[in-house]
Formats: sequence, C-alpha cells, structure tokens
Amino acid sequence: MKNCFFEDCVACKTRSNSVFAALSGDNLQDLSNNRVCYKVDKGDYVFKEGTYPTGLYCVHQGKLKVVHMGVDGKEKIVHMVRNGNVMGYRAVLSGEKLSCSAVALEDSQLCFIPKNVFLALLEKSHKLALEVLHMVSTELRQAEKTITDLSSLPAKQRIAQALILLKERFGFAEDGKTLAVSLSREELANLAGTTRETVIRVLTAFDNLKIIELQAKKIKVLQLKKLIEAADVTG
Repeated sequence: MKNCFFEDCVACKTRSNSVFAALSGDNLQDLSNNRVCYKVDKGDYVFKEGTYPTGLYCVHQGKLKVVHMGVDGKEKIVHMVRNGNVMGYRAVLSGEKLSCSAVALEDSQLCFIPKNVFLALLEKSHKLALEVLHMVSTELRQAEKTITDLSSLPAKQRIAQALILLKERFGFAEDGKTLAVSLSREELANLAGTTRETVIRVLTAFDNLKIIELQAKKIKVLQLKKLIEAADVTG
C-alpha cells in the first residue's frame, strides 16, 4: 500500500455513504486528523485473515472483496465492498483475530482509522455507535440469508442472485447494461457458493437465452427482468 492524502473528512463526499456520516464537529475533525490514507493496487491484500487488527479501513474509492478461506482450502467471498464501506471493524470491536482477508478488485483508495481512535469516537458519539450497531445487524441478517440460500437454493438461482447483488452493489457502467465490476468465473463461483464449471455452464445458458451477454470478464445484462425472475429474489 502506498501512503497518499485525500481531502479533509469534512469535505469528503464518500463519507455520506459511510457510518462516519454520523460524526460532526470536533469528533469529525478528530477522525480527519488521525486517519491515514492509502492507495492499493488491484490484487493487493489490505489485511489478512488470522492477524490482529490495528484499526479499520473506510473505502474512499474502489471495489474490494472480503474473503474467508474454507476448511477445504477454497476461498469464499463474504462481502463485496464499495465506496463508503468499512472493513475490519468487527475484529476491532471483539479484540479477536481477523476472520477474513480483504483484496482489491481494482486500484482503490482507502482511509485507515487506528483502533484507539475508532473506539474513542464510539464512546463520544452515540450516533456513530448506533450506526455501527445497525451495520452489524444488517451484516448478520445477510449472513443468515446466505447460509440458508447455500443449503437450499439450486446453483442456477444462486448465480442469478449473485449477478443481481453485483448490480445492486456496484451498478452499471456508462452503457447502462454492463456490470460495473469485473470478476473471474472462479470469483463468481466463490460468491455464489458453487463451482467454476457450474458458473460457466449457467452463464452460457443465460447468454444463449439472451438474458446476458458475456464479454470476457465483463457481463452485460440484456434482460434485467428475466434475470430477476431467474434469481427469484422475492421467493
């Protein structure tokens, strides 16, 4: 990671999408004065599973994946991370080792907030504490849904849901159809909880049905309604 400098937290537009939007006044200035800014290259690790955290990271700009290594030695994508999201906070709060690793999917910009600064801000700002509690509960609900889906839904539906998740998380590129994030077939399999071979088969079937169009790692959604039906997100 390379040290750099971003705009003051008070003027940062990304902050409005993060839990730190709850801060103001002296507390916000404390955050700005004590953060450290980094640039990371695509493929770089931000932190690694099994290590103790010294703080947490807020994404200023970029896309990252948070992954956990299973007992079978295969990587599982736990979260997809975008501008304003924070990473590593649960281990900071629990005092335990990090249960996941974070890897940049593209060149990204991050702000590091030291552990002691974050914990002090939680004590001083009830609004920040409530935002963090809301974030924890949301992630817990998503984790419970993922566990249920992996044990009960067919692979085709999980892969469609993964594509919908990427659309909701990162949106479309300028053409309004191509997903604004590039994942390998292996990464998409890790996100959907299936195999690379199954992903290739299902994506090819969607492509043949003109629901999507495959362009190397890029995926263009031609019929969003049909993809939502395949995902059965309301079922």
